[in-house]
Amino acid sequence: MARISTITRKTAETDITLTLNLDGSGVSHIETGIGFLDHMLTALCRHALFDLDVKAVGDLHIDFHHTTEDIGIVLGQALLQALGEKRGITRFGHAVIPMDEALVEAAIDISGRAHTAWSVSFERPKIGEMDTELFEEFFRALASNALITLHIRQLAGTNAHHVAEASFKSAARALRQAVTLDPRLGNAVPSTKGSL
Repeated sequence: MARISTITRKTAETDITLTLNLDGSGVSHIETGIGFLDHMLTALCRHALFDLDVKAVGDLHIDFHHTTEDIGIVLGQALLQALGEKRGITRFGHAVIPMDEALVEAAIDISGRAHTAWSVSFERPKIGEMDTELFEEFFRALASNALITLHIRQLAGTNAHHVAEASFKSAARALRQAVTLDPRLGNAVPSTKGSL
């Protein structure tokens, strides 16, 4: 069964259409209007081996907040929908990713419970035109709407670009592991409760 979902979300602030394939090869077509966010989502797809199409039009003349957060919301909704009943998934994922001097750890539990623990700091307020505080907003929106527990923790790093990229790549590798089908599980749900 294909683990693919398409979500469209239109508000007074953003208009987003997103298609996610959990069993892809890392191919992405991303147009958010925010260059650095496009770069980070491309890296996330490549390292999670997700195929992702995103077309977002947002109120960028105000700032990048609404577009960034709403893409996180829609990606989280797509992830939740594509996982279905979560039968056979590995459920947990963990990765520690270096990017030059930066080192970031991500841990994920596809638990059905939304929680984000973000312990990442940036030494400057912007990367290009993007506010660095928006990365936390993106991951919180993603975790809240995918109903996953997500921990992202910076272990080292001073270069803001490197820290951001290591954050996205570590989350990607942890997601890749967590959504992977475990042949030993068969069609079972990986929970003592019988559902996630």
